[in-house]
Parts: sequence; C-alpha cells; structure tokens
Amino acid sequence: MEDLLTSDNQVINIILIAIGLLLLMAIAIVLFFYFSRKKIIKAELEKARLEIDHQKELLQATIITQEEERSRIAQDLHDAISSKLNVVSLNANFLTEKDITTDDANKFGESILNVTSTVLENSRRIAHDLLPPTLSKFGLEAALEELCDEVSESGKFEVRYEANYPMETLPSDEELHLFRVIQELMNNSIKYSEASQIDVALHKEDSVVRLAYMDNGKGFDINDAMNSKGLGMSGIKNRAAILKAELSMTSAPNEGIEVKIEKPLGSSA
Repeated sequence: MEDLLTSDNQVINIILIAIGLLLLMAIAIVLFFYFSRKKIIKAELEKARLEIDHQKELLQATIITQEEERSRIAQDLHDAISSKLNVVSLNANFLTEKDITTDDANKFGESILNVTSTVLENSRRIAHDLLPPTLSKFGLEAALEELCDEVSESGKFEVRYEANYPMETLPSDEELHLFRVIQELMNNSIKYSEASQIDVALHKEDSVVRLAYMDNGKGFDINDAMNSKGLGMSGIKNRAAILKAELSMTSAPNEGIEVKIEKPLGSSA
C-alpha cells in the first residue's frame, strides 16, 4: 500500500513539475512575443520618424529652391524690364510737353521704340528661362540639346552632348529639375570657370537615369562652393534631394568639375 502511495505521489510530483515547466514555457513565450513585438513597434516608429524627417528635409529643400528661383526671377525682372520701362515712362513724359520740337519728338519716339523692343526680347528670354518651350513639347533630351547648342553658338566653348533618353521616361516636373541642374552648371561654367570645353551626357540605363556634366575649367573647392550662394551649388543639391537622386560632385582648383546624378526610376519625387 505504501509503495502505491509513493508511486502515486511521484506521478503527481512529475505532473506538477511538468505543469510548472509548461507554465514557465508559456510565460517565456508570452514574454518573448511581448518584447519582440515591442521591439518591432519601436523599430516601426523609428522608421516612421526617419521618413517624416526625410519628408521635412525634402520640403525644406523645395522651399529653398523655390525661393532661390523667385529671387533670380525678381532680379531678372528688375534688371531687364523694370529699369527699362522707367526709361520709356521718362521719354513718354517728355513727349507730353507742349513746347517739344518735332526733332525731339522723333528722338524720344525712337528711343521708346528701341527700349520697348529690348523689353519684349528680355520678356521672351525670361519666359523661356521659366519654362523652356522645347522641354514641355519635346522632352528633356531635346531641351538639353537646345541648351548645349545655344552655349556652343557663343563660340567660347566646345560643347559635346550625347543622349539616349526616350521621351516621358520621367515626369515633366522631374525633367525640369534635371534641366535646371544643367542650366545652373552651365551658367557657372560661363561666368566663373574659364573653361573651353563642356561635356553633357544623358542616358537611361535599365532602371536608372544618369546625367553627367563636366568642364575643363579652373575648378574650385567643393566645400567652399556649397556654402557660396553665388555658385548655386546648394540649389543643385536641393534638386537632387527633391528627386531622391544620388548626387556626386568632384572638383579642385585647376581640375575642372564633374557632376553625376543617378535617378532611380520608380522613386517618385
């Protein structure tokens, strides 16, 4: 009898131990999933925070780029139109004088005509700079070709352009950003670089659009240029950020400049 009781006690003890182990395992599994889920939620929150920060940076870059565009347009309007319209207004006032001679009237009229023609030409140029008709009608490849031809026709630069870029590969707003980058780089080459040769290349390769720019000018220190408003490098950097594109820029004194932009297809700005 005692042997049976002992045997039953052993069985009960084994069952209790097994139940205890199962409870411990259950608790351990619950705790594992709880802390794992907590880590996952924390990681997701961190990812969301980083995405929000990135969107804030893109928004700030967009605003900065827009403000730079507005400042440039305002300066162009003042230099090319407002100041000349003041001359027209002044000459028109002279024409209203009672004792004006025929010769003076002809002189002031001719001056008004000349200045008005200049204002009209400047207006067309500013409108072209704001949104090149070739870009909106024929796409980025044709617009860059036209830009290269315009610079080449000045006779101061040998401009070499190559492209393999089907129309509508990128949305029109993204093409405009890439066009502005090359436009800004060419302006820098014309104004500051003392270069004699410019190379521009635009290619679509697999799922990436690659844009490259080089000149053989005097170059500059990249770090200084990024902090200089005159060279517009911050605007180029901002546009690359808006496009979610990879930007690489190399230059040094007496070594020209090389800029490469890689825009993955499918990554909307």
